[in-house]
Amino acid sequence: MAFLISKHSSTLKIGRSQLQAISQLSTKKYTKPLKTKKSGIDIIQDPLWNKSLAFSMTERDRLGLRGLLPPAVRKIEDQVERTMARLRKLPTDVQKNLFLQELHNRNETLYHRLLVENMPELAPLVYTPTVGDVCQQFGHKFTKPRGMYFSSEDRGMFASMLHNWPHDDVHVIVVTDGSRILGLGDLGVHGMGIPIGKLALYCAAGGIAPHRVLPVTLDVGTNNKTLQEDPSYIGARHDRIQGDEYFEFIEEFMETVFDRWPNVVVQFEDFETSKAVPILKTYRNKYRCFNDDIQGTGCVTLAGVMSAARNAGSSITDMRFLCVGAGSAGLGVCEALVNGMVMAGLTEEDARSRFVVCNSKGALGALDGKHGDPSVARGIDKDPEVSMWMNSAVSDGSSMMKVMKEFKPTVLLGLSTIPNIFTEELVRTMAEQTDKPIIMPMSNPTSKAECSAEDAYKWTDGRAVVATGSPFDPVTLNGTTYIPSQCNNMYVFPGIGLAASVAGLSRITDKMLYEASAACMNSLTDEEIAAGRTFPGLSRIRDVSFNVAIAVIQEGLDSNMAPKITKKHLEEEGLENLVKRKMYYPTYVELLPGRKD
Repeated sequence: MAFLISKHSSTLKIGRSQLQAISQLSTKKYTKPLKTKKSGIDIIQDPLWNKSLAFSMTERDRLGLRGLLPPAVRKIEDQVERTMARLRKLPTDVQKNLFLQELHNRNETLYHRLLVENMPELAPLVYTPTVGDVCQQFGHKFTKPRGMYFSSEDRGMFASMLHNWPHDDVHVIVVTDGSRILGLGDLGVHGMGIPIGKLALYCAAGGIAPHRVLPVTLDVGTNNKTLQEDPSYIGARHDRIQGDEYFEFIEEFMETVFDRWPNVVVQFEDFETSKAVPILKTYRNKYRCFNDDIQGTGCVTLAGVMSAARNAGSSITDMRFLCVGAGSAGLGVCEALVNGMVMAGLTEEDARSRFVVCNSKGALGALDGKHGDPSVARGIDKDPEVSMWMNSAVSDGSSMMKVMKEFKPTVLLGLSTIPNIFTEELVRTMAEQTDKPIIMPMSNPTSKAECSAEDAYKWTDGRAVVATGSPFDPVTLNGTTYIPSQCNNMYVFPGIGLAASVAGLSRITDKMLYEASAACMNSLTDEEIAAGRTFPGLSRIRDVSFNVAIAVIQEGLDSNMAPKITKKHLEEEGLENLVKRKMYYPTYVELLPGRKD
């Protein structure tokens, strides 16, 4: 038997002996400490229970905390103010991230409250771009485990291992194999910083309670020889397993996860293209899952392009795209944009004809031999997932500049992780050919961006609509200040996870992703549109997540894929009120119901 104390979906589970102890509160004697399974030390050392100095004096008496804390009592608002003041004094972003990690490990509520109230300032610290540096130093800075690790030595034991996780109601898992961390490559088990950072955003931006999320790293080895020889590396020191052995590893993980938590949603994160594409293809129609690099990036980019089209006074159906980057993220973005163009009225054939994709050898184009047909040499023409993007309007292997001059794109997409590949000549040529060039250097972290926001504005004389993957500061040019929008996946994935959590979506479909894009675009205020922004301000991220969740759930209801929401729910409460009630808000739970100092 368990007793649940809930406020704003912040739920603590209390055992039978604690329930009996709580019943003592009906008496007028408050001299004995409350009998719980947790000692006072256990409570203040458990980050889900800990309030630090916010424990009331009654709680200190009844929970056995008197004498374990200094006598001052401080509200969470005061704690937020003091903690932010300490954080801002730290000299580097990595040090600030480590400070926040330490807070996360001792007080989950205060940590997420800080994020909610200071999202524009803290999101770059807990995720891109700072998380890239944190992952590179993960082994050197490792102090306390968070999440779960599955290695090749654990094969056959995944099912029993999952029961080591102490929470029975996991709603969202973010999992990586560390093979393609941002633009940094194979970081092995040190890629765990990515799931941890993503799930912090799920909680703060998406309203998922922290005991309902689980970061996971699949340690299948690393091909990074530097890491293998690094004494601080904390993963398996062998090359990555490959082929059938790898995919059987993934299959065991997926089967056991959904056996343990049938209603969970799994988000794949930072898998290399050769693994990401077949994994998504295998499981997207079998389990509740999606790949953030492929589908999430595509979804948020579609939102940005639709917003940019509105700002430029055109339509997505009028646009032509040059995408630099033919990996899973680049092709996933192109696929999402094609889906959006089809839903806007184009045929699929017409929509695909509006794209030229370039890889490191040049454009994917017609095999006419003009540039040696590098796609044939690499076998790309035989790969159906890639060959569909070979546009006959340009020659295979054409340079980006040649494509720019011949194809005359109106949108320049960067998903290459090659820094500064958008040259001044390329961007100025684009600006000569279109009045409102849309430039989107999307690669993370900032050091991998295809160009800076400042250069994009400067080389187009301020005419460009700019959206970037990493955050850039406002740019002042000839007395005018331009604010580049960050085309960050966090605008969509927390809302998608919230929708899956609330509605129990049986699958994450392309139509749901399209509706998420539209909801993100429609979250812009009139003032933001007038300022030329393509995404809402990060300070309103919870509103955006709410709007995305509503749109995704509505599509789930329309397609009979939202089993947790009944007709009774809709009649008695309404969808919006239901989702608002289900969203976690980080506030301290009253541990002694009915008693206030």
